Amino acid sequence: MFDWEDLRHFAALAENGSLSAAARSLRVEHATVARRVASLETSLQMKLVDRRPRSYVLTPDGERIAAMASQMQEQAFSVDRAAHAVRPATVGEVTISSPPAIARGLIAPRLWTLRAQHPNVHIRLIGDNRMTSLARREADIAVRLCRPDEKRVVARKVGPMAFGLYASPGYLARHSPDRFVFIGYDDTADGLPQQEWLKAIAGPRPMVFQTTELEAQWAAARTGVGIAALPHYLGERDAQLTRVEIPSRSLIRHVWLAVHRDLRRVAAIRVVMQFLVGCF
Repeated sequence: MFDWEDLRHFAALAENGSLSAAARSLRVEHATVARRVASLETSLQMKLVDRRPRSYVLTPDGERIAAMASQMQEQAFSVDRAAHAVRPATVGEVTISSPPAIARGLIAPRLWTLRAQHPNVHIRLIGDNRMTSLARREADIAVRLCRPDEKRVVARKVGPMAFGLYASPGYLARHSPDRFVFIGYDDTADGLPQQEWLKAIAGPRPMVFQTTELEAQWAAARTGVGIAALPHYLGERDAQLTRVEIPSRSLIRHVWLAVHRDLRRVAAIRVVMQFLVGCF
């Protein structure tokens, strides 16, 4: 009989497409994934992957076993959710996935209120821009800036998030509007509403600093690099920033909370959901 852990590592490789991505998803070294896949091949006496210089490619047998492994994993996650759903008390760990800036700026500073009311609920807060899987229990609750469309996920709109342009007072004192330069996301964020809004305002004026991280944009604006599009909850509370008045309409995105349908009535998750509604 093969080792179930070997199959789990192989399933992660099949799903993520590379050793390094599978290792990140499992929080192990990539050598561990490679070793587990080799062990599974030995147990099953099948060649599951073609080992190429820069990649692993599934063989036809590997594709077939990966499909079976995916179905088995989905059933295992269903068992896990079913067991979690019958816990009646407000105890245990609840994992929240949120964009990093929201996790740091809105959720973490208010956790003391949740702790005071529910000391037996423990929070794991993941600051991550990717879409974590609620079906696979990568998170129990996800904070999203677009409406979730996954199957069997229940979503609730909890409030608007408005954006404005911000810069340091010193930068604004030294530059006229025609000399403004801007701070934004890099090309990987093309299509993101706040990036398209910023580009429309900037026009031909240059984007002098681009990054994948909102917090890096915030830090650059505070030190006078240029003008950044920031949510008001960051910009308005920062004494080192001033809002830049512009004729363009402000940008508003909506915040959604998402939870898997199987877990929406779990007591601990319900109190954390209510806490998050209060944060927004």
